[in-house]
Amino acid sequence: MTNSLAVVLVSGGLDSMVSAARAREDGHRLLALSIDYNQRHQIELAAARRIAAALGAERHVVLPLDLRAFGGSALTDDIDVPKDGVVADDIPVTYVPARNTIFLSLALGWAEAAGARDIYIGVNAIDYSGYPDCRPEFIHGFEKLADLATRAGVQGEPFRIRTPLQDMTKADIAREAARLGLDAGMSWSCYDPAPGGLHCGLCDSCRLRAKGFEEAGLPDPTRYAVRP
Repeated sequence: MTNSLAVVLVSGGLDSMVSAARAREDGHRLLALSIDYNQRHQIELAAARRIAAALGAERHVVLPLDLRAFGGSALTDDIDVPKDGVVADDIPVTYVPARNTIFLSLALGWAEAAGARDIYIGVNAIDYSGYPDCRPEFIHGFEKLADLATRAGVQGEPFRIRTPLQDMTKADIAREAARLGLDAGMSWSCYDPAPGGLHCGLCDSCRLRAKGFEEAGLPDPTRYAVRP
């Protein structure tokens, strides 16, 4: 138990909620960071606010950063969100170019300014959509970069990029949410919300979320327009 500060990236999704809760369990006081990157919808940011409040974050920053100006993703451009299921060995159009690099860089800046040395991110490389910036190799590379790019790092105060979900399946993550006493219904995963505040049930993220609860043998609190 440390009682030290940690910056936790909170997107509003289940994975980021569990990752942030693990930071709290590890004894950290939380600085929650969410990025309003002009994604297709704001509903996940509303979820992020609920989660940060429920976890008792000392401060929650929702930082505006218009990645729609760049485009290149179904989440930031006029590209249809795929609804045909997860395609193996392919990086889907829902990948946002360099998103986790950008987000971790912002988290690193806040961490150094606030005196935090731990940054938590809910990346996962088992049941996921195949994004390159969710892999352990990327996380290790960024951690090395953080120590080269900051005053704290060169003065011998290394940063730790914490990825407590890295080797978990979605079922493991659903079980971890239950173990931590989290209300998974607060989180939001869908890439393309249906009318009435429903998860579409057909995008990759909805399918992976539903699969996780089913394989964990846990009730799924998610409200779907179409059951995956």
